[in-house]
Amino acid sequence: MKKNLLFLVLLSGLAQAQQKEIRIYDGPAPGSEKWNWEEKKNNQNAIKLMTVFNVVNPTITVFSPDPSVANGTSVIVCPGGGFHFLAIDNEGNEVAKWLAKKGVTAFVLKYRTAHINTDDPFADMMAGMNGPRKAEWETENKATIPLVVADGKSAIAYVRKHAVEFKLDPSRIGIIGFSAGGTVTASSAFNYTAANRPDFVAPIYAYMPTALQSEVLPDAPPMFLVCASDDQLNLAPHTVDLYSKWLTAKRPVEIHMYAKGGHGFGMNKQNIPTDTWIERFGDWLNQQGLLKPKP
Repeated sequence: MKKNLLFLVLLSGLAQAQQKEIRIYDGPAPGSEKWNWEEKKNNQNAIKLMTVFNVVNPTITVFSPDPSVANGTSVIVCPGGGFHFLAIDNEGNEVAKWLAKKGVTAFVLKYRTAHINTDDPFADMMAGMNGPRKAEWETENKATIPLVVADGKSAIAYVRKHAVEFKLDPSRIGIIGFSAGGTVTASSAFNYTAANRPDFVAPIYAYMPTALQSEVLPDAPPMFLVCASDDQLNLAPHTVDLYSKWLTAKRPVEIHMYAKGGHGFGMNKQNIPTDTWIERFGDWLNQQGLLKPKP
């Protein structure tokens, strides 16, 4: 009986270790030092979407694969949410769990979000995109975007700096993100340094207008793109634009543009082809040689 209890305790400890949350800055996040509101989490909204909001201190939560299948590759996962909240499960934790089963160490990034005065960030987004808060919401986003881009690059640099500790290959650190998290992801492929350059990027129905882009550098990382033509936010052109720029620069790129799927499908199942987008991502990772340990 005591042996069984000890085993359960050890197993519980292992599960907790696999989902350790780590702050990516030593002190207050640069540029938002005076932010002092309380981070919150709930799914009390019209579509029961689990959200995290009012994020002040950016963190990464580690999802480690079983050592028997670990391959040294890592991916930072960036949920979306209009820069005002994070769809933490559908576009975060569920993606990380899928990657861990493939032997990839995943890090779910909680980047900074604009401050909101409600416990229903989804309703706030609707009011901001199509309602009375539109002008205010856009102003908040404009101020927040540089901070979230910095958080993405800092997360990459943190993982690379601690690669030995995490038993990772420092040359196989990628980043995937959805919608606003796609902005974080795609932005990391521009204006990088040796410390924060991603080794591969996967913007998924990303918000990435030309104004946020710059020159595609000669060593720009390989890119995997996904979107739906019927995206309600009209982000399909953003995806096509990124594809065209990578193609013109003769950098490795793959695109999957689905006829239907809408915006924000993430890991949701709709019984349409977008349900298998992550399998296509797995195929791409495998083709890149990222699902097998280096010899």
